[in-house]
Amino acid sequence: MTTQSLMIIVELAVINWLLLLAASLMRARAWTAQGMMIALGNREGLPTPIGLAGRTDRTARNMLENLVLFSVITLVAFAAGVTDPKVELGARLFFWGRVLYIPIYMAGIPLARTAAWAVGVVGMGMIVTALFQALPVAL
Repeated sequence: MTTQSLMIIVELAVINWLLLLAASLMRARAWTAQGMMIALGNREGLPTPIGLAGRTDRTARNMLENLVLFSVITLVAFAAGVTDPKVELGARLFFWGRVLYIPIYMAGIPLARTAAWAVGVVGMGMIVTALFQALPVAL
């Protein structure tokens, strides 16, 4: 595994931070004066996100959930020194699957969203497979 896989974690963290920020600002309607005050406040009484704001919020949360799993397995592979090329390919698949997932989910395209999500899951599966092949299983 190369340090490029670690950089993918950093890049996805930045993308996720931007997504969380966008979702928050959209939910508060920060482009209005009242919305900006809500966004700058303690965020009590936020409206329920619907439409694009709701999809952006769900995209950000889904990205965060998947990023945690991806980061753990990628960091374990790096710490264990697993050099199987499946780790690098899996990380790249996860990255591009997630990059495609974001605009597809925000646009509200259901089947394509699931397909992009599945690409990321396959990428994580490749990394986990490489880990199980390289490390002794402790059950």
